[in-house]
Amino acid sequence: MSILQASGLHRNFGSVKALKGVDLEVASGQRLGIVGESGSGKTTLIKLLAALDEPDSGEVHFEQKLISGLPERKLGFLRSAVQIVFQDPRSSLNPRMKVGDIICEPLRSSWMRKRLEGVDKLLRLHELLQLVGLPQDCADRYPHEFSGGQRQRIAIARALAPRPEVLIADEPVSALDVSVRAQVINLLATLVETEKLTLIFVSHDLAVVRHLCDSVVVMYSGEIVEQGTRSEVFENPRTDYTQKLLSAIPQLALSGRAR
Repeated sequence: MSILQASGLHRNFGSVKALKGVDLEVASGQRLGIVGESGSGKTTLIKLLAALDEPDSGEVHFEQKLISGLPERKLGFLRSAVQIVFQDPRSSLNPRMKVGDIICEPLRSSWMRKRLEGVDKLLRLHELLQLVGLPQDCADRYPHEFSGGQRQRIAIARALAPRPEVLIADEPVSALDVSVRAQVINLLATLVETEKLTLIFVSHDLAVVRHLCDSVVVMYSGEIVEQGTRSEVFENPRTDYTQKLLSAIPQLALSGRAR
């Protein structure tokens, strides 16, 4: 059953055609990788899937309900169910807020309070810190006191706070040092399984996608040029563009447990 469905998405920015009639279905529980070079339309697509932007034409549905074009006041249900982890944790975390307040921020809206009625916020904070492997005492500290990898763990904890159904990760390790990328990737893999999340993982790095995802969409110049299971795309690519991406896969150590 599809949890997210996009049909005929077009999005232009001036003369730039960022999306050209994109159709996509994401099944509940799927771990979907969206890959392509910079400018291929990956980030534009996920912004439309999360109703952070509107298509010029086409529609997006979440659990069979139309979300494209809805005013923000009617999107509370989506904000609790679909969460995003962005590329740069430094810019996505408010430097003036303590970590505990940052993580609990999604729980403050009236929709979230209704959805998680009876949940102790402090207890939930402690659960989230444990889930992402951070010490409890970090709740009273500020983002600048942490490394890049730790800040991304904070961002992941914030995204998990309202118990979403879908986690969208937009290049979540590309701004991190190579030494900590594998730790965050392995953490995401564990959380997707334990929290029973649908994952949409955006990356230009096919090595990471191969580790995390069970299906792959390849984008080029605003279009989906190939899609299929992980084995279909990696072992039997149908397009020259996908073959080009595969030939450029970097070596990335993905072994070992996240710490």
